[in-house]
Amino acid sequence: MKPEPVPAVEVRSQAPTMSDVAKLAGVSPMTVSRVMNGDTNVREKTRSRVDAAVAALNYVPNQAARRLAGSPPIRVGFLYSNPSAGYLSEFLVGLLNQASQNNVQLVVEKCEADEHGVEQARRLIANGVDGIILPPPLCDTAHLIDLIAASGTPAVTVACGEPDARLSGVSIDDYVAAHAMTCHLISLGHQRIGFVIGHPNQSASARRLAGFKAAIAEKNAQASPELVVQGMFTYRSGLDAAETLLGLEQRPTAIFASNDDMAAAVVAIAHRLGLDVPGDLTVAGFDDTALASTIWPELTTVRQPITEMAEAAVQFLVRQIRARRSGAPDAPEHLVMEHALIRRQSDAAPRLRPSSRTAAKQRL
Repeated sequence: MKPEPVPAVEVRSQAPTMSDVAKLAGVSPMTVSRVMNGDTNVREKTRSRVDAAVAALNYVPNQAARRLAGSPPIRVGFLYSNPSAGYLSEFLVGLLNQASQNNVQLVVEKCEADEHGVEQARRLIANGVDGIILPPPLCDTAHLIDLIAASGTPAVTVACGEPDARLSGVSIDDYVAAHAMTCHLISLGHQRIGFVIGHPNQSASARRLAGFKAAIAEKNAQASPELVVQGMFTYRSGLDAAETLLGLEQRPTAIFASNDDMAAAVVAIAHRLGLDVPGDLTVAGFDDTALASTIWPELTTVRQPITEMAEAAVQFLVRQIRARRSGAPDAPEHLVMEHALIRRQSDAAPRLRPSSRTAAKQRL
């Protein structure tokens, strides 16, 4: 059976990864791993697409990773409690990519950022997991962090605004990222900018708000309390926040939401009100999940390298656990990764118009 054709591939300066193969073939990294390992429970059509993608990219599996197949596996617990499906999806891609290369067995557990999360972690530790990965909001749950640190189990917090020194941590600088986006909006000419805060149980939310406020103050833009509205990182909370901000007598000309889910909700409310985005309203998000480039117009947003952060978390754990097994020093590692401001179609210079209420009064 001939392999199915795949799209043309750009020349790369770095060796292709399993994630690249998965993206080109239109499958998950786990499926690529199964094909590469000769799993017979893969459909022939799927296997054909993976083989074609491997050939097109000239992908060569990491031989060091292959050699690790004979070493004792590493069991890593992944606890998650995140309302954003887009965020979780990108996170899982990173985990699976590195797990397949490092002989890591993932134990995935859904929990809440409360006593349930603590009980789940306690059970994982009792069952002998070698390490634990905590994405937001669990990375900010103090009693959960205390339990893991006290147990001596290696762990990594990911995307935590203020990482705990006792555990490894991977993050971006949320303050700098939010400050940069706010300055960008002001540079377009926006002076009245609304801001939707993230969930109050996450330290990244406070740092993004602080970055926004600092930029507003530095650039002498309007700093009205009514322009800052609480969100919860969910699409539903973004709808409520957008209705509040766009219902103001003098509505903002731009709204910066603390994640893409809430920014997408702002765009939806703007469309419902007959506002053109970005003609009447500029909208910006945060994270650059798949949602940012699938809605219309596509979102200008801060790119947080979620997949790469998850990959780094696995790498940190693998190094720490192998060092511990060999009797070498296994101190926690900390990394602040680069963010990027991604401009798409949802931002523009403000179009100055009277508010809807003022216009209605004029018509009377």
